[in-house]
Amino acid sequence: MASRRPDSFDGLGYRGRDDPLYGASYPVRSAGGPAELQHHHWVSTPPDIPGSRNLHHGERTPQHDDPLGERGDPGGAAGWDAPQPGVPPAEQLNRFAGFGIGLVSLFTENVLAHPCIVFRRQCQVNYHARCYHLTPFSAVAVMYSITKAQGLKALWKGMGSTFIVHGITLGAEGVMSEFTPLPRELPHSWSWKQLAGHLLLKGLTAVVALPFYCASLIETVQSEIVRDESSSGLLDCVREGLTRLLGVGAPHSHRLLPLGSLLLPAALHAILRYAVAASVQRAALWFHQRRGKQRANPSNPLDAYFPELAAAWAGSLAADVLLFPLETALHRLGLQGTRTIIDATDGVVAGGNVGSPLVLPVNTQYDGFRDCLHAIRRKEGAAGFYRGFGALTTQYALHGALLAAARTLLRLLLLEGGAS
Repeated sequence: MASRRPDSFDGLGYRGRDDPLYGASYPVRSAGGPAELQHHHWVSTPPDIPGSRNLHHGERTPQHDDPLGERGDPGGAAGWDAPQPGVPPAEQLNRFAGFGIGLVSLFTENVLAHPCIVFRRQCQVNYHARCYHLTPFSAVAVMYSITKAQGLKALWKGMGSTFIVHGITLGAEGVMSEFTPLPRELPHSWSWKQLAGHLLLKGLTAVVALPFYCASLIETVQSEIVRDESSSGLLDCVREGLTRLLGVGAPHSHRLLPLGSLLLPAALHAILRYAVAASVQRAALWFHQRRGKQRANPSNPLDAYFPELAAAWAGSLAADVLLFPLETALHRLGLQGTRTIIDATDGVVAGGNVGSPLVLPVNTQYDGFRDCLHAIRRKEGAAGFYRGFGALTTQYALHGALLAAARTLLRLLLLEGGAS
């Protein structure tokens, strides 16, 4: 059986884990070398880790009752640990490298970056704060103070709910794409009608996941001091989302905005973020392929995976920077009237013999999206839209540094393997 090049990287691009509501764009590359400009499909299906699929065309996963060596498996008689014929060691190394690179990217954007997401959201909804934390230096200092006073869980709260919201988003998008003519992915030669339907699907997905996203937002910004551990659970995000959607359960403040007033901002943010991220990502890949057309090596994992990782990182960064003001307004509107108490983002104040963080309620009184934008510009200035921007800078700097470290480590491993 002819050997096949390792699966190209398809779906581990950075998508702003901080916004699971809005889904992500995943570049899927058709077969061929990375040096050539391939056909790209922008997909929002769950990501595959490169190197995790070892089956060739026509093969299937062996079942428990299949004896080894049967059903046309030429290497089955030797067992699973035997070298697979037709798969050279270099290809196996590429798959292993892609698997490791994918894990590094997923772990960074979903776990290590979560404290930056938590603090950024707290800054965005805290209009009382005197410090806007526009640089990473002040943001990191206060994040350290909060962690020292409340423990590590203070900045990793709500991480489970972000995964739940992301699952709801992917599920809703898949169901709507199956039962409607709205395309989930764009072919290489797309029409304007297909593009409009694709963007409409992104907006409708954001609308469906909106109540659960608001519930996840509360979990990520609420102070650990007032959190009731006995009544909190992993599925609270789903329960609170249904409560917000149906208008039942514990009464909220009269300032709570109806979901209808948040639908347009949520859909607008989702569509714009997807469009900006996908456009920048595609442009970055095009420039890389044009620049390295003669130097790219299809068998080199550095050429196979890292360009798409870097392009996805750049696309998400550009989208989050450009839409930061819109995200600030959306978060304030989603939290208004929920009687949420957050940590003060100005730092730690003394309380007795130990330092205890100051907490304060979120009691905004915006009438809607337009009123929120005008109020922020009038009372806080243009910089008010960028509260917590230093945490966003820290988040992407951390992600980029770890990707660069993984690339350097992989290069050293490849050099050692070539020397031996």
